[in-house]
Amino acid sequence: MIHHISIAVKNPNHVAQVFAEILKAQAVPFPPNPSSYMVIPFDEHGTAIELYPLGSQIEPGEGDDECVFVHTAITSRFTDIHAAISVPTSQKEIEQIGVREGWRVVRCNRDSFFDVIEFWVENRLMIEFLTPEMASVYLKFATDKENLKYFLAEPALATI
Repeated sequence: MIHHISIAVKNPNHVAQVFAEILKAQAVPFPPNPSSYMVIPFDEHGTAIELYPLGSQIEPGEGDDECVFVHTAITSRFTDIHAAISVPTSQKEIEQIGVREGWRVVRCNRDSFFDVIEFWVENRLMIEFLTPEMASVYLKFATDKENLKYFLAEPALATI
């Protein structure tokens, strides 16, 4: 179970407001990292999305100290991080929000197993949103151990 994730964006406050709209959640400041926000849908899983200013890094603390936030000017246009998130909104609502923001939104099929909506935050970070209908199909796929065979068909994975 993943309870929260953090991602860095150009405009954390604005992205938090957009995510709060899609997740039907609350956006609040995240004090441990200045200018950061957290989106909280208050669901049964304690789900949260932390939005940090672009250039934020989490580094280990000294000795037994907890992690620290460090800011750097080094950033990339795109990122290797993404998440699939079930949302209570419809495809039409998500598309309308994407159009309003000027962000790429496209419904995609993942190898005929399930569909997702690629929502390109600030046109640089992909989040896969799953409507309730999509989430139902995804969960049937993701919770069926028989589907593991699909991944083990790859020679590099079969040796694990």
